[in-house]
Amino acid sequence: MAKRVAIIASHGGLDTAYKVLNIATTAAATDAEVGVFFTFDGLNIIHKDAAKRLTLPPGMEAYMEGFQRAQVPAVAELLQVAKESGVKLIACQMTMDVMNLKKEDFIDGVEVGGAATFLDFAYDADVTLAF
Repeated sequence: MAKRVAIIASHGGLDTAYKVLNIATTAAATDAEVGVFFTFDGLNIIHKDAAKRLTLPPGMEAYMEGFQRAQVPAVAELLQVAKESGVKLIACQMTMDVMNLKKEDFIDGVEVGGAATFLDFAYDADVTLAF
């Protein structure tokens, strides 16, 4: 029986994007069923303008050099891997309404749903993480 991993992404920095996508794609690579619920600033990760919206907190600028030196793929590439691996990407409808965002603001392949949509997935999760 496959494992199920439920992830909540509520922060929208570049560091959070890498954490979320690293766990999601690694779990998918181990044949886990993975769902990520993007809410509040976490919506920046799946936004079409993510490259402009995702920044590192002050004092963490050296990480960019480390990402490049370690040849860590860009967030857009990791999102593509996630989609190709079957990771379920869910944008929080309530947060979208609050922030006046539309489905068209996000990359292709994102599902829009409320907390109940995520909970339906998460109730059977073997692992639940929040970033």
